[in-house]
Amino acid sequence: SSPSSTVLAPAPLSLNRVAALPPAPWAASLAPLALRCQCLQTEAALIHPKHIAHVELIPKGHHCEVQEVIATMKNGKKVCLDPTAPWVKLIILTTVSGKNLSHSPKFQGLL
Repeated sequence: SSPSSTVLAPAPLSLNRVAALPPAPWAASLAPLALRCQCLQTEAALIHPKHIAHVELIPKGHHCEVQEVIATMKNGKKVCLDPTAPWVKLIILTTVSGKNLSHSPKFQGLL
């Protein structure tokens, strides 16, 4: 056969070589983003938004079959919220729209 049509198999790597390679600099930052759900349990009980510093919305996808809502409290604690709870739906809506939930009449009705 001609040299241009020859397909070469890659040289096999030994496990010793792979284990000896240093980790990529970004590998540690990807470790928490493993392809699995972040939330094992969710909280449905009402948490007043004055205690919430930040809300992260993670859409469902190949990594997890459900949407995840992770609230970071002002004390630094992270809490997974139940995305089906009515008050969490309001948080999702206000997070997406950028409005302040504390003054929302709909939220005040839940208190």
